[in-house]
Amino acid sequence: MALLDNPKFRWILRCGWKGLCPRCGKASMFDGWLKLAQRCPACDLDLSFARADDGPAFFALCLTAFPLTFFAVWLEVAFSPPWWVHLLTSVPILAVGCLGSLRPFKGWLVASQYVNKATEAGTEGLWARMEKREEP
Repeated sequence: MALLDNPKFRWILRCGWKGLCPRCGKASMFDGWLKLAQRCPACDLDLSFARADDGPAFFALCLTAFPLTFFAVWLEVAFSPPWWVHLLTSVPILAVGCLGSLRPFKGWLVASQYVNKATEAGTEGLWARMEKREEP
């Protein structure tokens, strides 16, 4: 597994999944469940660069909700339970699975953006003017 031997990849996983600052790895990058802090309290990293947008929801849907939906379908096909069984099993499993995975996915995306110095191609000048900072 060459990917797991890559220190950059391991750092992204460690910081992203734990929600730690992608620069220092000491303090939380979050100021709430999904809201990013303005700055890291430990190293003062400005987290305004982070543009996770709909990425966490996409990954929660594809990697969490889709497989968990198979559980609900299997339960229905195998046992044909009354609707309230789905209400007590399938709905909470999907809700907890999707909501619980949003924060790690968002942390992973923010850490990836920081470590890889990601910006949208050709838009750095526009972002600089919008945020009133120096162009690269």
